[in-house]
Amino acid sequence: MTVAYLGLGANLGNAQKTLRDAVICLEQQVLITVLVKSSLYCTAPVNANGNDFYNCVVKIDTMLTIRKLLALCHSLEDHFGRERLYQNAPRTLDIDILLYGTIHLNKNDLKVPHPRLIERAFALVPLLEIEATIEIPNLARADYYLSRVTSQRIEKIASY
Repeated sequence: MTVAYLGLGANLGNAQKTLRDAVICLEQQVLITVLVKSSLYCTAPVNANGNDFYNCVVKIDTMLTIRKLLALCHSLEDHFGRERLYQNAPRTLDIDILLYGTIHLNKNDLKVPHPRLIERAFALVPLLEIEATIEIPNLARADYYLSRVTSQRIEKIASY
């Protein structure tokens, strides 16, 4: 089993409901155990246009390989109507693998830890909510990077 952290976000349709439903879908997977869910957060788009985003982070324990987990994330995005029209387009659902155990992977189609994790409040703040002392492989403790995201608007709106 591997502990992984997934960042979920949406800004089209009923984004809050989509995030809750996506977490339920994760909980129904045979090879995944959802361990902890962060609160829901409302954030301004970063390097994107459109409505505010709703975001959360989920800590899971999984028997899926990192590639199979990525395929599952894409499958769930597709299930919820995700269209990839252009980079950073508004979306019905986005699921990113933020961390996968202690793996450091740098491939064209998959980078873990997520390369922008330490630059984005919408990922970093909910991650720290559920794991205050977490280390980012090959970097430092996640809380070290909080000062980099203080200018980004983020508001906790609901707990699970």
